[in-house]
Amino acid sequence: MAIINWSSNLSVKIDKIDNQHKKLISMINELHDAMKAGQANDIIGKILNDLINYTAEHFKTEEDLMIKFKYPDYNQHKIEHTKFVQEVNNIKKDLEAQKMMLSLKVMNFLKDWLSNHIMKSDQKYSNFFNTNGIN
Repeated sequence: MAIINWSSNLSVKIDKIDNQHKKLISMINELHDAMKAGQANDIIGKILNDLINYTAEHFKTEEDLMIKFKYPDYNQHKIEHTKFVQEVNNIKKDLEAQKMMLSLKVMNFLKDWLSNHIMKSDQKYSNFFNTNGIN
């Protein structure tokens, strides 16, 4: 069962970014399924690495558009991205060092951060980019 589902409420009305958000949701669900199935740490680690790498690619897409179109809240948005990357990298290090297990608490953090970030921070740029011809 999915821990997070795509809905039209999450759409920022920019196809490329919506598709990236859908993929991130899918990856979080894959990680959640692996955790629930009790899969080995190497499998969970690979999924987490893929999620980290894809998240970086997604953030770059958003930030490149923000720079190109001089998005006024770029700095704040970039700070949110940086904090998230740091937090996920800390989770990865703790998992690798066996200081923690992938838990529902970690999964809820990922789910909540992504959905809140999309519904609050990302929604703020939706109209800005749409009026600049980005759909």
